[in-house]
Order: sequence, then structure tokens, then C-alpha cells
Amino acid sequence: MIPTTLCYIEKDDSYLMLHRIKKKKDVNKDKWIGVGGKFEESESPEECLLREVREETGVTLTSFRLRGIVTFVSVGWDSELMFLYTADGWEGEMKDLSDCDEGTLEWVPKDQLNRLNLWEGDKIFLKLLNEDRPFFSLKLSYEGDDLVYAALDGERIR
Repeated sequence: MIPTTLCYIEKDDSYLMLHRIKKKKDVNKDKWIGVGGKFEESESPEECLLREVREETGVTLTSFRLRGIVTFVSVGWDSELMFLYTADGWEGEMKDLSDCDEGTLEWVPKDQLNRLNLWEGDKIFLKLLNEDRPFFSLKLSYEGDDLVYAALDGERIR
């Protein structure tokens, strides 16, 4: 199982979203997600979060919160254990939003997120974040792009 982080940086009731359009082999190709990535050797979740956000945006987070853990299972891809964060404070200057190696960054109002090309499971956890739900565990199983199973805190919801 691959450990990863994902962060939704908040400003003015918007999230900084990454449109994954630059890599050829990318499970998230053409999708919109937050910023984050895979752990490097011996990193903690927080160290991975801070490094990935700095690499992708140019800023250093100063205020962030672990909101949940998401387990992804998908045919043809390694399983993933993702530490899900939100952040509302940073220092430094944000890169030019088109200058990310992974894709294009854009501030998107939270009430417009569902208009984007999102994973179905991401819609579930974005709703939980919006509801300010206490820490949660979410399991999402996919066959291709289709969400075939979802469980919240151990109870099947789909």
C-alpha cells in the first residue's frame, strides 16, 4: 500500500485545485484534485505534506489540519493510503499557477467544485470536509473510473 498526502488549501471560500494534465501516465489524468503526493523514504505524513505543497505551489504551510484517512483500492493500480488535510495559512509567495509540474493550479469556489471533472469518491470526502465532519476514515474502491464501493468509518455508504 502506497502512503500519500492530499491537501485542500483554503482562501476566500475557495480551494486551490490542481488540474492534472501534464503527465502522460497518471491515474489522475484530466481530473481535478488537491495538492500532495507520495511519501519519500522515512517521511512522516506532515513532512510529506509540507514538502509536496512547497514543491507544487512554492509556499510553506503554517496552519493545516489532518481531516481524515482515505483508502483507495483500484484494479490495475497499487492500493493507496491517503492522509487528507486542509490548510488555511501559509508563508511565501505562490508560484505562477500554470508553473506546476503536475498540471495547472486554480482557485475554485467551493460551491463550484462539482462542476469539475472529479473522482466520484472525491465528491464524498469534499462533502465531508464542507460539513466540517470530525476525523473520518473512508474506503473507496474503483473499477476503472467507476466507484463500486464506499465505506465511511467502516459502514458501507455505496
